[in-house]
Amino acid sequence: MRLKKLFNIYGLTAAFGLFAILALTTASADASDLNIVTTTTDLASIAQYIVGDKGQATPICAGEDDPHFLEAAPSYVMRARRADLWIRVGMSLEIGWERPVIDGSRNRNIRPGQPGHLDASQNILRIEVPTERVTPAMGDVHPEGNPHYQTDPLNGRIVAETIAERLKRIAPEHSQTFQENLERFKNELDERTFGAELVDELGGDRLWALVLNDNLDSYLAQNQLEDQLGGWKAKMRPHRGQKLVTYHKNWGYFAKRFGLEIVTELEPKPGIPPSPTHLSSVVNTVNDQNIKAIIMAPFYSRRAADFVAERTEASVYVCPLSVPGTEPGPNGYFELIDTIAQTFSTALEG
Repeated sequence: MRLKKLFNIYGLTAAFGLFAILALTTASADASDLNIVTTTTDLASIAQYIVGDKGQATPICAGEDDPHFLEAAPSYVMRARRADLWIRVGMSLEIGWERPVIDGSRNRNIRPGQPGHLDASQNILRIEVPTERVTPAMGDVHPEGNPHYQTDPLNGRIVAETIAERLKRIAPEHSQTFQENLERFKNELDERTFGAELVDELGGDRLWALVLNDNLDSYLAQNQLEDQLGGWKAKMRPHRGQKLVTYHKNWGYFAKRFGLEIVTELEPKPGIPPSPTHLSSVVNTVNDQNIKAIIMAPFYSRRAADFVAERTEASVYVCPLSVPGTEPGPNGYFELIDTIAQTFSTALEG
């Protein structure tokens, strides 16, 4: 599967040279604005919040695209040619198309290793990092770990900090603006995670420290603060320990953050289409463990999920994995987590 992603990279790079030349004649609407190009809508939403009125963040993938299998296009090259900052998800998610886009753009400033190229995953908390050498027999396994980290709000917070630091580096004259926007982003994310009352009482940094040390529940109980917990934490709290099935390994970060258990996936291996034998095994698992929810991203076919649902008491729930649209607003990322939390809560309520 990974070899397939690398197919024709060099041919595409050469073909895009012409489009890079054409792009030289195209300028941004305001030369003083920072032009940020991100590989996904989630990154664009966070980057736009941080850059504020000092620039514009534009994604390559649309919200309904599967970034694993996006095909490089000349329009992407033209966007990259004008970019001051290129931000990628990283962890090999864009391995099949990022290189030909950047090479074709002839924009040296956004090449890996340059200040204009940012891997947003560099500081995030990773899960499912392989402990053995990755081979094609394992399916579409990423050597650096699961790349769908945006569904964990703490990783969203970390990514915002990473983007802010890079923006300060490439546009130091606006550092104060970026820092102020970052603080607003973190405060809003913290309030949506824990509730405004608890954030006002303890502060977001302290709450996240309690979460990372697995002490949040005991601390709230000892200090009689349980009733102040709100936000996504309160919404998902009744479902901790509940089991579900997903199509692909998209939801591991959200499940881990909120104490859910993903028992199995409809794919026998990551990126490998469901087989009749594997689906029969999933049916047995769902029935044996009385699982009520199958959750999948919208870019997958429902055929396998419906097959399992028809033979069990589980229901299928289609949940967006990315910020919708190609021009996300500054609150798009928060709305995405809102939607995911609501979908999972509804699914687990049965």
